[in-house]
Amino acid sequence: MLTDFNRFFSGFQTAWKRSSIEEMEKLISKEYKAREVTGSSEIVDFGYEESLKGWEQGFEYVKKHQGEWVFLGEKIIPLRENEVMVVFWATIKIGEEMKDSGHLFFDSFKKETHSSKWKLIRSYIEAGIPPLDLTK
Repeated sequence: MLTDFNRFFSGFQTAWKRSSIEEMEKLISKEYKAREVTGSSEIVDFGYEESLKGWEQGFEYVKKHQGEWVFLGEKIIPLRENEVMVVFWATIKIGEEMKDSGHLFFDSFKKETHSSKWKLIRSYIEAGIPPLDLTK
């Protein structure tokens, strides 16, 4: 299961790094649910449609500023059969400057039974977090 998932997750990150909303749409479940906690501790819950709007805004920002996405320390945790969580920190780098904060993601992925494709199904996101080394 993890070999198959690792291939998928590599593609997920590639789509993200390309800032491709078209690719990301195919990798997120229509039943997607998320919760984000902002720096002011405000809690925002959202679903598939809202997430695509958020991805699109982030991707436009990165493209406009000729930036690139940076990921640190992925921890892959099998949750149950055909379900995996990945914990990682992500931010944006513009030129040689990496932002001094980013988002800590707890993303859950599930392999759909009808299509055998992995999809992002849930996220818990802590926004505005300084860089974390999750490899320790």
